[in-house]
Amino acid sequence: MRYKSPMSHKRPFRAANYPYPSLQKGSALVIAIFIIIVLSALGAALVNMLDSSQEGVAYEVLGTRAYTAAQSGLQWQLSEVFPLGSVAITCKNQADINSITPTFINTQGLSQCSVSVSCSDFELDSIRYYSIVSTGQCTIDGEATSRTVAVEARSL
Repeated sequence: MRYKSPMSHKRPFRAANYPYPSLQKGSALVIAIFIIIVLSALGAALVNMLDSSQEGVAYEVLGTRAYTAAQSGLQWQLSEVFPLGSVAITCKNQADINSITPTFINTQGLSQCSVSVSCSDFELDSIRYYSIVSTGQCTIDGEATSRTVAVEARSL
């Protein structure tokens, strides 16, 4: 004799056998719309993060260029004040410094940059003390960044 399961007398489950088939219509559509909205929000957040990351990198590059311009101006002024093979000289007045400050027109990467340098000095006990401040500024597409470096030196 063959064994019959107690459940074998029931019919298999079908959607047509469900007592309220109209309640099942559209639930997959609601889930699909929910998933699309969640994925769209995640995509928008990712695009926003990438955009701000690229902007941060651009500012970092621009700041590095401004720092390089400021360092160049500082080195230039130091070479003016402390010429090779000669004694240290006094700082020139600000108008003279600004008229001969180096430009970066032909320098790749710094062509959008400028530098301004100031120099002050005083003498105490036959030793001349200098304070040199250099500010580099770079502007690209309306975005400007500046960096300032300073050095204090003395004659020997």
